[in-house]
Amino acid sequence: MSIDKVVAKQYREKVNQAIKQFGGFSVLPPEGWIRTVRTALGMSGPQLAKRLGVTKMRVSRAENDEPTGSVTLKTMKTMAEAMGCRFVYAVIPEAEVEEVIKQRAIEKAREKVKTASTHMALEDQTLSKEQLDFEIERIATDIVEKMPANLWSAK
Repeated sequence: MSIDKVVAKQYREKVNQAIKQFGGFSVLPPEGWIRTVRTALGMSGPQLAKRLGVTKMRVSRAENDEPTGSVTLKTMKTMAEAMGCRFVYAVIPEAEVEEVIKQRAIEKAREKVKTASTHMALEDQTLSKEQLDFEIERIATDIVEKMPANLWSAK
């Protein structure tokens, strides 16, 4: 196995582990994590502001910005640490990495088969649905094995 494949496998394992650990935490509380955790700890906004050495308005702004996605990662980390917490940030695929790659490979394979099928139909050489499905699966498997650089390109 090449170094590139070993490295890719390690990355996939890391992402799949993150899915297992954090996949259920994808829902942001309506008021955001900062306010939710602060409230759970029984800490007021002014108390958090004092721990941070900022104004209570700054804490309020961060709490209002978080649910809209306007808060920075640095602010999230700083606020978490001031509450005795740690900030965890992750990008989690909807499915395991191998499944996401397989689905993309099937899309690419369908594009190839559709193009070839169109040309064959013009020459009166159409394939049955079973033959088309077989070709899509065969090409998709080949794409997954080779992992071409254009896998995520539009065409």
